[in-house]
Amino acid sequence: MSHSEEAINGGRVYDPDADHAFPDEKLNEVLPVLLEDEEVNALLEAQNINAVTRKGYNDHGPKHIEIVLNRALRLYDLLKRGGCEFNGAADHGLDEADEAVIVALAARLHDIGHIVHRDNHAYYSIPLASDVLDRFLPEFYDTVEAVRMKSEVLHAILCHHREEDPLTLEAGVIRVADALDMEHGRSRIPYEKGGRGINTLSSQAISNVTLKEGDKSPVLVEIEMVNAAGVYQVDNLLKAKLDGSGLEEHVRIVAVNTRSEDQLVERIEL
Repeated sequence: MSHSEEAINGGRVYDPDADHAFPDEKLNEVLPVLLEDEEVNALLEAQNINAVTRKGYNDHGPKHIEIVLNRALRLYDLLKRGGCEFNGAADHGLDEADEAVIVALAARLHDIGHIVHRDNHAYYSIPLASDVLDRFLPEFYDTVEAVRMKSEVLHAILCHHREEDPLTLEAGVIRVADALDMEHGRSRIPYEKGGRGINTLSSQAISNVTLKEGDKSPVLVEIEMVNAAGVYQVDNLLKAKLDGSGLEEHVRIVAVNTRSEDQLVERIEL
């Protein structure tokens, strides 16, 4: 990916042929198989029944997972480029190349608990993901390595909500990436359909989210808003998930109001 292409799409799609700041051979072996896995894809489709059809919330299905996966890998790459040392794989004696695999697996499986219930879905995701990982990981790892990989993936899945703080940077990446799916009404905060409350107005205010290398920190998250109501969304969703993620010192959030007639907020750092 050229620098101009990267600037245009904000690193929205993981490119296996791009130059990455991490060893990507293992990820490039695992990811295509994961994306084509029939059971996983069926789970992703089923996620939206409780979340959208029955509860009337925003999308938590395949599109959400696609966005989170790509954002997580982009965030991970920028953090590695900035010299951040990840501890999830390392604490188990796994290879550096396994960090990205942990991130990808957790991003892909983090919301499958929705097939049981929207409420407390992170806890329901654990046994479901455990079964998937028991089948999937032995294709790429021996028994001991598979157990260690499984433990880290499950930890990252559990910590994507705010009830438990991540103990690894890999898990922190998943928690923050989950909140980065917020453009054009795709808020992770449930909002009333057709309503005019702050959650609805603020979610519709976010027009673009871009991840890039920062000058003051490894990652700059730049959020374009069409009105000042978007600040509520950024503060109560993204910043709230960044707090306690372990990435607070590495990620800078800047919100920019792109509507010149709305002078309440022009540029704010959170």
